[in-house]
Amino acid sequence: MAAVLHRNLSPAGDETPRPSVVRVRGLTRRFGARAVIDNLDLDIAPGEFVALIGASGCGKSTFLRVLADLDADIEGEVAVPARRAVAFQEPRLIPWKSVWRNVVLGLPGLPNRGRAEAALAEVGLGHRAEVWPKVLSGGEAQRASLARTLVRDPDLLLLDEPFGALDALTRLNAQTLVADLWRRHGYAVLLVTHDVEEALLLADRVLVMEARGIAHELVVDLPRPRDISRERFGVLHRQLLTWLGVNLRDTAVHDGGE
Repeated sequence: MAAVLHRNLSPAGDETPRPSVVRVRGLTRRFGARAVIDNLDLDIAPGEFVALIGASGCGKSTFLRVLADLDADIEGEVAVPARRAVAFQEPRLIPWKSVWRNVVLGLPGLPNRGRAEAALAEVGLGHRAEVWPKVLSGGEAQRASLARTLVRDPDLLLLDEPFGALDALTRLNAQTLVADLWRRHGYAVLLVTHDVEEALLLADRVLVMEARGIAHELVVDLPRPRDISRERFGVLHRQLLTWLGVNLRDTAVHDGGE
């Protein structure tokens, strides 16, 4: 069953509504007779980092596509800012355009190289502005994709499994970069991921999606930067795994534990 997860109340019980950068009420998305999302409510506050996790096929990416205005065949109310940007698992760079031209692709007016180079410098790719996308590594291509979101100066950044195709070390570096950019620019983020540890490292709040809606919400009450070795991190990690239906006893036995 869907639930109202975040009412944006002011401190000390003040019922005056705080602004939301995302406001969803009664969202339903059907494919034929089947409702993939059913009567979902959600608020995301300005500057909040929210992670959305859940099993494959539960509707995570469908929900993100609705927020990105890539899927309008819906019922209910969805309010999102005009300034929003999306990064997908695949960087989706145009191979016959240089990296800097990819970064500003789709912006109104003439291509602004200075704006592209400033964004590329922020993600550590200032020296790669002129090259073709085919010469970039997987990590560099994903950073170019992030630069493409920065030039749009978003109030909301939507990330759909952006690190899923990266190797472990590159993934860690990309996570650090996303966290740094978020702190620097102050936009709200919705991250769709299958990685529980990633969600806990990055998010203020983790939502667990099951068939048709949000089943659980976890506020991540850990100081930043996050340390996966802290006992509290382990407690939250186990809570999320339990909600996801992972049998922790079987996992421990498989890993050699008791």
